[in-house]
Amino acid sequence: MFNKGALGNMMKQAQLMQDNIKKAQDELATVEVEGQSGSGMIKVTMTCTNTVKRISIDESLMGDDKDMLEDLIVTALNDAQRKAEAATQERMSKATAGMPLPPGMKMPF
Repeated sequence: MFNKGALGNMMKQAQLMQDNIKKAQDELATVEVEGQSGSGMIKVTMTCTNTVKRISIDESLMGDDKDMLEDLIVTALNDAQRKAEAATQERMSKATAGMPLPPGMKMPF
């Protein structure tokens, strides 16, 4: 037959995991990562929720080719995005106690 205690325990665990996920999402909004390109001549700082906070461009690039500068900025943004995704996966893995998320499910929601 059905065990009410087991269901109650499972519901508590689900609530705890939901609370942990919410806490991790809140923390990720404040965690900053830095992407770089051009040997650090372009730096992009962003949060793990993909909010760009700063872009730093080395003075020596200011007179260079506009197309090259734009490419370096895109590369630095992509580097920061990869780092943010890695940090997010790490934090969410801890919040879900290592339970894998369904395929295609991205964090934060």
